[in-house]
Amino acid sequence: QVQLVESGGGLVQAGGSLRLSCAAGGLTYSLYLMGWFRQAPGKEREFVAAISWSGSRTDYAESVKGRFTISRDNAENTVALEMNSLKPEDTAVYYCGAKKQAGFGYYDSVNTYSYWGQGTQVTVAS
Repeated sequence: QVQLVESGGGLVQAGGSLRLSCAAGGLTYSLYLMGWFRQAPGKEREFVAAISWSGSRTDYAESVKGRFTISRDNAENTVALEMNSLKPEDTAVYYCGAKKQAGFGYYDSVNTYSYWGQGTQVTVAS
């Protein structure tokens, strides 16, 4: 049974930093595309960042480019999202998603991902 468990969320002041982590179990992790998405109240879930199975390709939403960094450790079955220079508009529940695929296609679509974690709340105070 596939499990994704996010951690690392919390309350931070604007301009601060947080590091989110997602631990994966029940899958051959190194074969999976991994993504981070977020959902603010009353809004749809939106793409934040994605990383290919090998870690060789990454991409980010325009709103977080230069501030967020996604990385993965295939030995530890984890994917991380380092978030710097946080803004109040980054406030949301952050989810990690997983999709078994070798390519990097449609990495920014919610519909691509087969598995999701339960989410972790990030609140940025102004």
